[in-house]
Amino acid sequence: GDALPLQRFPTPSKQPVPVSYPAACQPRKLPARPLLRPAKVCQAGDAYTREKFKPQPTRDLEKEKRRLQNILATGKDEVEDKVEQLFIRKKEEEIPEPDRFEELMNEIQERREFLAEMEALGQGKKYQGIILTEISQKLHEMEIIDKKRSEEMRNIMTKAFPVGNKSNLQD
Repeated sequence: GDALPLQRFPTPSKQPVPVSYPAACQPRKLPARPLLRPAKVCQAGDAYTREKFKPQPTRDLEKEKRRLQNILATGKDEVEDKVEQLFIRKKEEEIPEPDRFEELMNEIQERREFLAEMEALGQGKKYQGIILTEISQKLHEMEIIDKKRSEEMRNIMTKAFPVGNKSNLQD
């Protein structure tokens, strides 16, 4: 907040009086030596030596995958015992895979229920075309499965009971 100092040009008879400025206003002096180190000094130190490769113990990727799947599925990081794994495998073997025909019937039923809910909410027209198309695709897939099963049953029946031989029927 002080006024700037007046600068007077020195007269030849008087010696100049040095004016002191605050440290913030004074220009910074450059260091006498540069801050960079010469290349020989850098090379003499450890700057250019590489660390030796030390391999880490290998991981069992399949085990890691199962562990991460378990974390994502249950939200817990549990260590499974081998006994539990064997028990789970036995259960999986005992439970037969659901029949694709039954799955398709369930999917059709779910779509019908969804369409009924949308109609109750007044959105039936919006979804009706999509849902009916999906149902028709499921029905077509069911027909294909039915044809395959019928063909398999015919093959089994003709092998078990050959029709062309009447002598077999009389015995």
